[in-house]
Amino acid sequence: MRTALLALSATAAAVTPAAQPASISALPPFAAELAELPPITGGAGWHGETGQKAWDLLATVAPAKRQAARWNFALGLLAKERGAEALGVLDVMAESDEDLKLVLPYQLARGVALTLLGRDADAVEAMGNPDLAANPEACAWRLRALAHLGSAPAAVGQINCALPAINGRAPNDRAPFVLAAARAAIDTNQPQPALAWLKLFSEQNPDANLLRGRALLAAGDLDGGKLLLERAKRSGSPEVAAEADLALTQSQLAAGKIDPKTAQKQLDELRYRWRGGPVEEQALRLSFKLASDAHDLSGQLRAGATLFRYYKLGREAAPMLATVQTQMAAILAPGSGVPLADAAGLYWDYRELAPGGAEGDLLVLHLADRLGEAGLYGRAAELLQYQLTQRAQDVAQGPLSVKVASLQILANRPDRALKILQDTEQPSYSDAMRQDRKRMEAIALHKLGRDAAAMAALEGVPGGAAVKAELHWRSKDWGGFVTENEASLPSPQGMTQPQQAAVLRQAVALGMIGDEGRLHKLRARYIGAFKTLPSGQAFDVLTGKPGDANPATLSAAMGAIPDASPAGSIGNLLDAGA
Repeated sequence: MRTALLALSATAAAVTPAAQPASISALPPFAAELAELPPITGGAGWHGETGQKAWDLLATVAPAKRQAARWNFALGLLAKERGAEALGVLDVMAESDEDLKLVLPYQLARGVALTLLGRDADAVEAMGNPDLAANPEACAWRLRALAHLGSAPAAVGQINCALPAINGRAPNDRAPFVLAAARAAIDTNQPQPALAWLKLFSEQNPDANLLRGRALLAAGDLDGGKLLLERAKRSGSPEVAAEADLALTQSQLAAGKIDPKTAQKQLDELRYRWRGGPVEEQALRLSFKLASDAHDLSGQLRAGATLFRYYKLGREAAPMLATVQTQMAAILAPGSGVPLADAAGLYWDYRELAPGGAEGDLLVLHLADRLGEAGLYGRAAELLQYQLTQRAQDVAQGPLSVKVASLQILANRPDRALKILQDTEQPSYSDAMRQDRKRMEAIALHKLGRDAAAMAALEGVPGGAAVKAELHWRSKDWGGFVTENEASLPSPQGMTQPQQAAVLRQAVALGMIGDEGRLHKLRARYIGAFKTLPSGQAFDVLTGKPGDANPATLSAAMGAIPDASPAGSIGNLLDAGA
């Protein structure tokens, strides 16, 4: 095995951890004493008392020797591969003496504990000191961590350095390290060395069978590899079974024995029962490729988004993100063929991956407009509310808050509209923006039955009289309506339908309060203009002598008032949910 291992080249990656300032401790410093001890370069270095004897020693030892007793305890725990407990002891030691984090044996011990816990990236970082680069024991544990992390080339680079530490162990103790080396070799397309190393294990070992099967597949022996993978599935752990299934899918797809659609289905089933780690990452990468090849936009988005959320993609991140964003834009485009509700759902599920900047904002605004046009006001509001709270900054929140509030009102949720306006209040808005927000606030308050507060919100707001008049009209407050509406009555020439409605409503209100004098003046001012308008007969009836109109003609006149609200779009919001 030594000869085969030596055939692989060695590399060493090292990262120096940042030095931490020393803390004041009640215990004597231990860092210098630990640094003077012989370095740990093999498995024999992990030995110490554990169990009740260790606890008794810790309870009775003098303060000057307590850190040494803790270190002895940590070494014993690591020898028994009790990583969580060892890490706890090491952390307690560092709390008493921060300088321990600068000492090589401590760094190595912490890296070993983290590797045993499966915190592989943290373990590699913990053992990243350049002075540990050629330490055989550190290389052996980095090999395990890197192989499990999926960093196969880096793991292979540790093998030659790790040989003395691996070969110095008893055969059973070598097993995890040899399996890690074999995995790294297979992942770097070196199946023959891996098969040689795996001879250490019996044919009943599912972990070894998994790797043997993968190595045979890589060497072109499809039948032999499939048999070993099936054996690994039957007797191995759920993770072994999941990796075996992934390897079978990959090999069958490459050999043309299953089509991409079947492979995608198998990958979906695999991810349903197994999540996390290199197995899911590889499954997602293959799913992403299959979806891309099949132009399956939603499938590509699902796989790509999960990869971005939970895995470190390194140099692949930028091109993959660009692809995902392009596909998202294609899905949200009106001509994509994806139903509007489904497109909105996909965006909502993966919104953090949307294009940034003005491009992304415009994309969302267009989608929200389409949802609003389809009457899906609530969905549109939720979409823009995310933009409002997560992306818009400072004064940019002003116009967006008005848009979101209007959509919430259209969705008959005025309480949410009011909260949005309150939560986004700030002093930097322009006067025009503040006035737009006040008008929206008044509508929300009216919808909540708080008309007095709505009127107060409109005080001093340009155009507020028209909104007040609309509120008075709807609540049948005829006196209030006459007062607010009179100041904004239009010129008789060239009246639009909303302006005609304002005049006709004034006539109705004056008739309701019995103010014949002002009604006569209104008739004199506008009778000529209404003669040529379709609503002329209605105006004549509403402004004539009260006794001249019977209930039928009066009702017909009321019905002839144009539907267009003098308050413009405000009227549409007030009608929402009615």
